[in-house]
Amino acid sequence: MKLGATELLLILFAILLLFGANRLPELARAIGKSVTELKDGMKSKPEPPSTPAEHQD
Repeated sequence: MKLGATELLLILFAILLLFGANRLPELARAIGKSVTELKDGMKSKPEPPSTPAEHQD
């Protein structure tokens, strides 16, 4: 399913109505930061799970 220009304009108009023109740059910045953090997290290797220290009596 492909979105055409008309559909994209309707989606952008709905977002503009929901959030207002003043909040759009802030929203776009937050989305960009989230995408960057997600990409960085997917590139890094996962840390091995830590094991609890053995108790010595």
